[in-house]
This record gives sequence, structure tokens and C-alpha cells, in this order.
Amino acid sequence: MDLGLTGKKALITGSTKGIGKAIAIEMAREGANVIINGRNEKTVNSVVKEIKSAFPTTSPLGAAFDISSEDGQQSLFEQIPEVDILVNNMGIFQPMNYFDITEEVWQHFIDVNFYSGNALSKFYLPKMLKHDFGRIIFIASEEAVMPSGEMPQYSLTKTMNLSLAKSLSKLTKATHVTVNTIMPGSTLTEGVEQMLEDMYKDSDLPRDQWESDFMKNHRPLSQIQRLIRPEEVGRFTAFVASPYSSSFSGEALRLDGGLVPTLY
Repeated sequence: MDLGLTGKKALITGSTKGIGKAIAIEMAREGANVIINGRNEKTVNSVVKEIKSAFPTTSPLGAAFDISSEDGQQSLFEQIPEVDILVNNMGIFQPMNYFDITEEVWQHFIDVNFYSGNALSKFYLPKMLKHDFGRIIFIASEEAVMPSGEMPQYSLTKTMNLSLAKSLSKLTKATHVTVNTIMPGSTLTEGVEQMLEDMYKDSDLPRDQWESDFMKNHRPLSQIQRLIRPEEVGRFTAFVASPYSSSFSGEALRLDGGLVPTLY
């Protein structure tokens, strides 16, 4: 299916690996000119080269800036003054005991997971409204609405993403600009692979059973009983970014494998 993304300029933050990279690949597959963001210039350039090789008719760009800092944000704005699509994907997570979370840790998670996306949205949204087209997508998590208790500092910021996206959507009324949040369930990114390694490396459980054991004991409400793959999130995000998704805005779009119970 042609999603109508050919030639659209799409900035995906935190897109050198994991969900962000998968989103960039799927959007490039649909003809979008993606902007790869990360802090390491060498890694950013490597991903740009990879995408250009795979999708030669597109024009991917690199934006090697730390957008959790004001200086990094300003450098990004100077290099990329306008985009058609903004995917606020950059985020950090870490399982932590609530009583071990310091004020500095709380603030760090808020700075990275919330303030960066807020700053980029505030900069790019007025330009989208001026052109009467745009997509802002926050990549949150099922933790936004159903915290597991394993990482309170992360869950808090994802709930903040959800609230901000809803507020911003109110500013786009009767336009062709939409703001939505996508809430993936637990996804097999490099970070989650490392988390599984840390959890099970000293156990007797074979590596090929780590995923199923994790789902059974830590995500028992999941209907699919497996970790979601990044490309699955990428494909869905590409659709949400497309002109064909114009019928919803201000939505919390679940991609959690049935993890969050729904009452009808």
C-alpha cells in the first residue's frame, strides 16, 4: 500500500537504533526523506548511509545533536527549520526501585523523555499549522496508563507524553495537522535485550526461553505472550504519519498486544 509519504520530511528523534530506527526504515520504505537523530555523529552517519543504500530514491539526512539540551535543540532548529512529520521517540528507561530514585534521576528522565519532545513540538507545530499539514507523534508506552511498578520514573514521563499530546491536539482543531500518541507494549529493542541479559544471565534458564519467561512472569496480561518487534511499531507509525490517518487526532493508540485491559 502506498501511504502517500513520498517526499515528506520526517524527523525521528533517537533513531539510530531500536524503535526509532525501525520507524525511520519503514518511513523511508514509503518514500519519506527521513532525518536520523542521535548524539553520536559516526553512528548517525552510518544509519543515514544504510537507509540511502536501501532506499536510493530517498534523501535521508543526519542530525547528530543531543536534543535533551537547549544547545542541541537550537542547533537542530537551525539545521532543520521545518518538517512535515515529527516523531518524538527519543527516550530512556531503566528498571529501578522507587526508593532508590533520587531527585536528580527524576529530573534527568523528565528532561530526556518529556522536555525534549515538548521543545521540538513547540518549535515545529506552528509551522505545520501555517502549511495546514503535519503530524506530531509521541512514542510512549503502555506504562503511561498501566505502570508496572518496575520503573516509576519512566512511567511518569510516558504519562506526561500522553497528556501533552492531547493538549497539543486541541491546538490543531479543524486543520490537517494531527497529534497522536502511540503506546507500544514491551518491545524487543537493544535496551530490552540488555535488560533480559541482566535479569537472566545468572539463572539456569536457557537464553531461548528468556523472552517467554519474562512475558509469563512480568507481562502476564499480554494476549500475544511475546515481545513486540520494532518493525511492527515502525509500520504502524508510518501509517499514523500518513495522510490516510487524518480521521484521528488526540488519540492514545495502543500497540500493546492486548496487555492493557479494556472495559467496554
